[in-house]
Amino acid sequence: MTRSKSCASKQVQGGAYMEQELAYSFHLGSDKNKSKLAKKVSKGNVSGTTSFSNNAIQNAKGLSKVNKHNLRDYDNQRELITTIYGTNDIVEDVKQVYLDEFEQARIEYNSKTRADRQIKDYFQKVCDSQNDIACEIIIELGDMDFWQDKDNEYRYKMTDVYNEQVQELSKLLPDFKIANATIHYDETSPHMHIIGVPVIDDCKRGMKKQVGKSQLFTKTLLSEIQDKMRNACIKSYNKFYDVDSKLKIKQKGRNQDINVNDMGNYREMKKKLEQEKQKLDNANKQTKALDNKSKDIIGLLDSLKPMPFNKNNSQISNENIENIKDYIKDVTDVAETVRNVNDLNMAIKDFEHSAFEIESENRSLKYEIELRDENIKKLKDNLSAKDTVINKLKEERDYFKAQFQKFKGFWHDLMSHFQKKVSRYKDEHYKVVSDDLYKNGIFDNNDYEIANNELRKVVIPDKNKDRKKNDYNLN
Repeated sequence: MTRSKSCASKQVQGGAYMEQELAYSFHLGSDKNKSKLAKKVSKGNVSGTTSFSNNAIQNAKGLSKVNKHNLRDYDNQRELITTIYGTNDIVEDVKQVYLDEFEQARIEYNSKTRADRQIKDYFQKVCDSQNDIACEIIIELGDMDFWQDKDNEYRYKMTDVYNEQVQELSKLLPDFKIANATIHYDETSPHMHIIGVPVIDDCKRGMKKQVGKSQLFTKTLLSEIQDKMRNACIKSYNKFYDVDSKLKIKQKGRNQDINVNDMGNYREMKKKLEQEKQKLDNANKQTKALDNKSKDIIGLLDSLKPMPFNKNNSQISNENIENIKDYIKDVTDVAETVRNVNDLNMAIKDFEHSAFEIESENRSLKYEIELRDENIKKLKDNLSAKDTVINKLKEERDYFKAQFQKFKGFWHDLMSHFQKKVSRYKDEHYKVVSDDLYKNGIFDNNDYEIANNELRKVVIPDKNKDRKKNDYNLN
């Protein structure tokens, strides 16, 4: 599908074209929820919580979670993602960066350090420390309203744009060693996840080369990088899409904690904005009509005759006075209409920016939900496996129960037979067998008494009582 330059880069409003503006987001993962600021913000909220994300990669487990989310391991939807840098294993990509960047420094450090303080695996050492082992940067151009009516062909062209973003980031920040860059096309807007390792050199303590997120990503440098990346992104977009779009004005971060549930009002506010734009069109028409009426009023004033006794004053009829009053009222109404629409436009732009930022931050919450669902699935699988084992044990129990009942019947018949032969018919052969079984511990006291006493009822004894053997003196 081919889009013309004018249609792709401009929107129609009131019969005229207006230049299209795109939102841009460059988000560096952090552990904001652990900061003092986050705790202070949460105290001021009704919910007592904060929407600040905690999407820093602080250990191997966190890196594994990023791997599962970015590469869609949890739902096998890899056809909806595009990896433009690295492999299909982010964990191994990061480990490779560690080998490339820190192995020589590790060897040099160990050569000058006693054995008990040497570093065997720098990756593992950082995992065990308080430092982030890697960083994630999420880049997004255009919000959900911009992308909602774009087809797949149009969306997938963002691969070229984001590929140049990776190149630009490597050029602007060479000490940030990129391990993996993957684009997601399965969400509201195409966006890219970049995983990399911040490297600092000439360290005075420990290894000469080390991981250093806070040392590399200072507040000043991060702001400069964001400005340069956003300008480079819109240039790439215009080049590959053959348009002349501009970015929305960069705004400072939100100064209040907006709950993600407020996103439900976003589209309703957008509809209201369209309605107010219609009012603005009407205001423009009123303004044009007012311009024509202004010419009439000027002509009226020019035609006024001077008063007979005072040439500095002019005569005006009551009809003309009413015309001037009507004119003043029209001017007031138009001014009020335009003012209201402009105020609402400013409010909507602020809301759009906040919603765009919330959508970016909300992805970290989605990570946690995906991982939770994955854990629930594993627990269900484990529960199902245990249910299978339990059912098998129940089957075995029922089998042994049936065998035990069968054995009880056999024992009852056997003891009844001995009782008849030994006690009633005085068969010495059975008496000899009964004594022999008792002496060898096969018959216990209860069995022997049943076999030799016709009056004794054939009943299985209580298993909880101790069995006492050889209480009878058999010679």
